[in-house]
Amino acid sequence: MYRLALALSLSLFGLPAFAADEQLEIRVVDKETGKPLAARMHLKNPRGVFVKPPKAPFWKDHFVFDGVIVLELPQGMYTFELEAGPEYRMQTGYFQINRGATDTKTVEMSRFVDMKKEGWWSGELHIHRPPKDIELLMRAEDLHIGPVITWWNNQNLYKDKPQPEQLLVQFDSNRFYRLLAGEDEREGGALLYFNLDEPLPIAGSAREYPSPMKFLLQAREAKSKTPLHIDIEKPFWWDVPVWVASGKIDSIGIANNHQHRDGMMDSEAWGRPRPMGRFSDPLGNARWSQFIYYQLLNCGLRIPPSAGSASGVLPNPVGYNRVYVHCGDELTWDKWFENLRLGRVVVTNGPMLRPRVFAPGGPDDGALPGHVFQAEAGQSIDLDVALNLGTRDKIDYLEVVQDGRVVHEVRLDEWKDRKGHLPPVVFTHSGWMLVRAVSTNPKTYRFACTGPYYVEIDGKPRISKESAQFFLDWVFERARRVNLADGEEQKEVIEFHRQAREFWQKKVDEANAE
Repeated sequence: MYRLALALSLSLFGLPAFAADEQLEIRVVDKETGKPLAARMHLKNPRGVFVKPPKAPFWKDHFVFDGVIVLELPQGMYTFELEAGPEYRMQTGYFQINRGATDTKTVEMSRFVDMKKEGWWSGELHIHRPPKDIELLMRAEDLHIGPVITWWNNQNLYKDKPQPEQLLVQFDSNRFYRLLAGEDEREGGALLYFNLDEPLPIAGSAREYPSPMKFLLQAREAKSKTPLHIDIEKPFWWDVPVWVASGKIDSIGIANNHQHRDGMMDSEAWGRPRPMGRFSDPLGNARWSQFIYYQLLNCGLRIPPSAGSASGVLPNPVGYNRVYVHCGDELTWDKWFENLRLGRVVVTNGPMLRPRVFAPGGPDDGALPGHVFQAEAGQSIDLDVALNLGTRDKIDYLEVVQDGRVVHEVRLDEWKDRKGHLPPVVFTHSGWMLVRAVSTNPKTYRFACTGPYYVEIDGKPRISKESAQFFLDWVFERARRVNLADGEEQKEVIEFHRQAREFWQKKVDEANAE
């Protein structure tokens, strides 16, 4: 057996004529506890090709293993990146497989934050990986909530066999996954369904007919042991204004699968294209998603942000885009989704934010995202934003976004000088605010943001006429794209767009801000 040893220099002598595979053992442990740690590895051979072990769960450019793995590799120099979820420092390096060595390689992983100890529990809403691999995948990514998509348009994992009797599985004491999550992804975009006891009958649906609204309404009427949760998978899908107008949406994915670990899918696919001048490559798609979300908030709507990676379809690992939900000391599946709907969230694909906001009349220990601060007419509210921050990437800047506009940009040294506080945010009218952290990464949009905090003065939300008009115009543009040969089908689909038009026109008429 050859030894897996760290190379002491960058010299590479080339492969010999005979390069037999040898068994090499890698062990990953938590540096603090010394216990084995499930991990994800991106391993390249001397030719720069990603190594795919025959038995480990592999996707695109990485594989996961449960603390120990034995690899069979020819001699040469290999480079690697090793991760155990975003709360651990990433380990990178290279090793040379040389003749005559016999030792194994042990890699220690250092945790720099433990979010669950502060009440924040990780999950993500877009997983397309095989159910048999889910427990290992979640351990390797330090993920606690994982709904698994088993039906998607015409695909259904249990089409020709009985669906599992046990849909919700708890393991490792505080990790949960649930089967039978589903996705309806067609011309209008994608809706994600969670906690149904049976799949929706979407198989055989055409690109445009029936409307996704038919199944959304059907899902809301279905009986289920667990409260239903419906997520808009991305903000720029064409039917977003229609779905939002229905009042039956629970969350919307702003850290979504167009944001990859090592790059961006820098287009809107078949969604509403972004204005390229304002949202240029390569990060414009991510900024467009957030811009749309801010317009929803500007209309007085309180829809929490969510996150999903689409591992199994797009290149991401499970949990790359994730949402932390504050549930306190103990986690349950139902509690996580309940607090997600309440907006007690932070979404991230990098920085670890833990906010608390203080104001007169608010909680003594500070308010979580989703909180509504209230005041009488003529009063103002000053918000004091306290922020705990951990990161393994360099943070480029912190931002406070108020009513869709950046009102404070704060460098890390200023944040430290202020002892973890940001400049005050003053409201003289109803509105909302959130905090965003953006990392320096030239290939992808790596960020985190809190769920919004809301301010309500004189009992009236702020409704922006400009933002409401933005969605009203969108509904007209989308309706013109519906072109079904069957007149009755056309009429049925257009009816949902007509209802949405009335909703957004009412928002325009009720607007109390520009």
